[in-house]
Amino acid sequence: MFDFIKGKVDFIDIQYIVIEVNGVGYQIHCPNPFIFQKELEEECKIYTYQHVREDLIRLYGFKTRKERHLFEKLLNVSGIGPKGALAILASGQPEQLVNAIEEEDEKFLVKFPGVGKKTARQIILDLKGKLDEFAPNLFQQGVAEEFSKPKGNTYSKELEEAVEALKALGYVDREINKIVPQLEKEETTTDQYIKKALQLMLKQ
Repeated sequence: MFDFIKGKVDFIDIQYIVIEVNGVGYQIHCPNPFIFQKELEEECKIYTYQHVREDLIRLYGFKTRKERHLFEKLLNVSGIGPKGALAILASGQPEQLVNAIEEEDEKFLVKFPGVGKKTARQIILDLKGKLDEFAPNLFQQGVAEEFSKPKGNTYSKELEEAVEALKALGYVDREINKIVPQLEKEETTTDQYIKKALQLMLKQ
């Protein structure tokens, strides 16, 4: 398994980034690929997790080892796969996640895409009391929301990218349409739109 990959950020997609190392491009799926926007065409280090199944080998990447470790913890929960774990991490608020688990707050956990009551209960059963190492402010903020662009609206390029990234994480139109008007009130980067969107979603 690769512990980390260090190279130039060559490309950013709504679900992954491409890191070029000695002429080879590594496709690495991330909770929020747009946190690497400032490093486009620059060298960076990304901590990786290699996921292998019969029909797929995929690399997942994280800003810190602790973020990767939390991803691995989530993968150990029955009912959560890599996509679901990424969506949860994209919230960028691990302290809220840990608090919800410790306080058995199922209502908070079901706000993440793909997490129903059964899965929320399983997260609590499997992880409660096992996440003390994950203190606040250890992770980059991101978002795990799915947007749909209301007809007749014209978004900025950055908001469009955020909308598509959030869709890829599994949120639905109904949830997205509630917060898009608040996002449109400001002009910012794709990464910041994503962060703001998730913060709003988790408050609903």
